[in-house]
Amino acid sequence: MTTDARKTFTIEGGAIHDIRSFYGEINRIFMADEDWKLGESLDGLNDLFYGGFGAISGDEPVTLVWREIEKSATDLGLEAARGWHRQKLEHPKTFDATQIQRSLDALETGEGKTYFEIVLDIIADHPNIDLVKA
Repeated sequence: MTTDARKTFTIEGGAIHDIRSFYGEINRIFMADEDWKLGESLDGLNDLFYGGFGAISGDEPVTLVWREIEKSATDLGLEAARGWHRQKLEHPKTFDATQIQRSLDALETGEGKTYFEIVLDIIADHPNIDLVKA
């Protein structure tokens, strides 16, 4: 007989109002025992889900419950994505302004992805993580 050694983590969507508070919630859940915090970085979020630091060890099975996910979809939606892209455009020496503008234009025509949709894609790229939308 096998037992499911799956860890369960819960994102409280009510605590999320924007990108900054999203990472605050991620740090509360996954980085509580670390002496450093994850910055506002999708690459960092992806690395976190690979495990090896924070609360996930490698590719162990994880259930991620996201409460009030509809609220988070709005709070990390179109307006958040616009602001995120525009902020990057303010730093053309750091970011590829042409690519960022293309992404912003795609977002404006309804073809691009919101910040929330990108986060969901990142989670989906990790087969060890089962997302439960609550």
